[in-house]
Amino acid sequence: MDLLDPYGRLISYLRLSVTDRCNLRCIYCMPHGDFSWIPHAEILRYEEILLICEALSRLGVRKIRLTGGEPLVRKDLVDLAGRLARMDGIGEICITTNGLLLERYAASLLEAGVTHVNISLDTLRPERFAAITGRDAFALAWRGIEKALEVGFPRIKLNAVVMRGINEDEVVDLARLSLSSPIEVRFIEFMPIGTCSSWEQRRVVTCEEIKTLVEEALGPLEPHCSAKDSGPARIYSTSGAPGNLGFISPLSRHFCATCNRIRITPDGRLRLCLFSDEELDIKGMIRSRDGGDPEESILRLVAFFQDAIQKKPAGHTVGLGKEGKPADGGRCVRGMSRIGG
Repeated sequence: MDLLDPYGRLISYLRLSVTDRCNLRCIYCMPHGDFSWIPHAEILRYEEILLICEALSRLGVRKIRLTGGEPLVRKDLVDLAGRLARMDGIGEICITTNGLLLERYAASLLEAGVTHVNISLDTLRPERFAAITGRDAFALAWRGIEKALEVGFPRIKLNAVVMRGINEDEVVDLARLSLSSPIEVRFIEFMPIGTCSSWEQRRVVTCEEIKTLVEEALGPLEPHCSAKDSGPARIYSTSGAPGNLGFISPLSRHFCATCNRIRITPDGRLRLCLFSDEELDIKGMIRSRDGGDPEESILRLVAFFQDAIQKKPAGHTVGLGKEGKPADGGRCVRGMSRIGG
């Protein structure tokens, strides 16, 4: 049984946020000033997550990425990852993390069945790391990356959000990491997500600009075939390098036509497009029949997703416009930390 949207796109990839809580305060993700976490009672329970993922696995979802916030701050996350990895039909369990807890958990995650890890790293300079993330913790994040390499994750990606005047001067230094280690360094355009983020159009560096900077320093980049369900990055490599480079361009070069993913927020809302605030309440539907037969709950969820996917939009309209605003004049309201990175 496949999950097909109205445009013939096969949905095989779930980005599942397990918490909005984080041990960093990155300027492009977390709100500034006073804010409150989603109350614990409103966060999806692990039992509910397992029901949701079982339903989606029956509909052909093969890849699940655990995100946050910072997923590793949630208690027993490794156990959840292991249970998902053992679920029939699920082929890949991945995690996106800021790396601060990876030194502690990398080996356990790999043993549990997590094979792909994405680590957010926007700079190689400790003082700049503190300015971007709100915490002087570069050394801890770097040890997490080293631990991931040491234990032998098959795929390690470093995600860098490139912001003009903040870290675009480090693009080449970050790219050079792919020359010495089997890492995929991925450059992401700064996106207008959340009304309280620090997004400004003048800060956007397009992927074409980034690619030009890299090629001027390292030479021509060769296109690299992407794995199925690998996501929206265009992958390249330099001759003889053990790693790769990826470019994710949600603003300058939309990839909606090949979108194969859905998102579930930590408070149990189905989000069919990152840039759309239209959400569907999964948690309310599950909890309306708390204590019922699990198989009945799974079948109701299967029907829910089959109906919901018909509402997936053809694409988003956010792009680069004039006067410092996105092309459609707006941005999604919910912040990235509450959507799931």
